[in-house]
Amino acid sequence: MQTKLINGTYSSIMNKQDLLREVVVKYIDYFYPVASGTSAVAIDNKIEQAMDLVKSHLMFAVREEVEVLKERIAELMERINQLEVENTYLRAHASQDTLAQLPAAGVKPPPQPQGPQPPVS
Repeated sequence: MQTKLINGTYSSIMNKQDLLREVVVKYIDYFYPVASGTSAVAIDNKIEQAMDLVKSHLMFAVREEVEVLKERIAELMERINQLEVENTYLRAHASQDTLAQLPAAGVKPPPQPQGPQPPVS
C-alpha cells in the first residue's frame, strides 16, 4: 500500500514537473522570442537539475518518514504482545464472578489452569 501511495505521489509530482517545464518554456518563448537554442537548452538543463534536486529531497523525506513509521509500528506491536500476555494472566487468575461482568463482545474464555490455582483474595 505504501508503494502505491509513493508511486501515486511520484506520478503526481512528475506531472506537475512537466507542467512547470512547459510553463517556463512558454514564458521564455513569449518574453524572449529571439533567445538562441543554446540559451533555451541551458535553461532547460537548469530546470531539470532543480527538479532532480526537489525529487531527491522528497525521496529523502519519504524514506525518513517510512523509517519513523516502521519504528512506531514495532513499538506498538511490542505493546500489543505485552498487553495480550497481561490479559491472559489476569483472565487466568480472575474469579468467575469477575469474568462474568466483562462485556461479551470479543471475550475469549480464560485458559484452563494446568495445576492448582492460588487462592483469590
